[in-house]
Amino acid sequence: MKTERRLKELGIELAPATSPMANYVNAVRTGNLLYLAGKGPGLPGQPLPTGKVGRDLTIEQAYRHARETGLNLIAVMKAELGDLDRVKRIVKVLGMVNALPEFGRQPEVINGCSDLFVEVFGDRGRHARSAVGMGSLPRGIPVEIEVIVEVEDETPAARRSAAAKAAPRRKTAPKKAAKKKSR
Repeated sequence: MKTERRLKELGIELAPATSPMANYVNAVRTGNLLYLAGKGPGLPGQPLPTGKVGRDLTIEQAYRHARETGLNLIAVMKAELGDLDRVKRIVKVLGMVNALPEFGRQPEVINGCSDLFVEVFGDRGRHARSAVGMGSLPRGIPVEIEVIVEVEDETPAARRSAAAKAAPRRKTAPKKAAKKKSR
C-alpha cells in the first residue's frame, strides 16, 4: 500500500482503466512480466486530445499528455495486479509522439510519463526507454505509450506475512511442575 500512499501524497486519484479501442486486451502477463498495450491520453467522458506536436501542440502540452498517458497506464497496472506494490520494476517504456517530420524533441515529450513513473514508484520506476516520432497515431492522439513491467507474484507485505508464518518457532522448555510440600 506504500505506492497507493505515494499517489495520495502527490494528489493523484486514478481514473478507472479504459477499455481497449479495438480487438486487443490492456495487458498480457507472461511469467513475471506484464506487457501493457499502448495507451494514449484522455479520460472517460472527455474529448480525446488530438494534434501534432510542433504544429498544434507545444512540447509542454505534449509533456502533460504523456504524463496523463502514464496515469492511464498506472490505472491498467492497478486493474491487472490489484495492488501497485506488486510492481517490482518498470522495465521498458516505448513512447510514440505524433509529430511533424522535422520535430526531434520526442524524449522531452515522453519525459512526462517517465518523470511520473519515478515520482510514483521511486527507483522501481526508472526504466529503459525509446522515444520516437510518428507520422500519425490512432484517432490523431498526440502520444501513445506502451510499457513492460516486472511484477512480484505477491505484494512485499504478503511475502513478509507468509515468511513469518512459515518461520520455525523456537520451542521453549516446558515449565516444571512445582513439587508439593508434604507436611
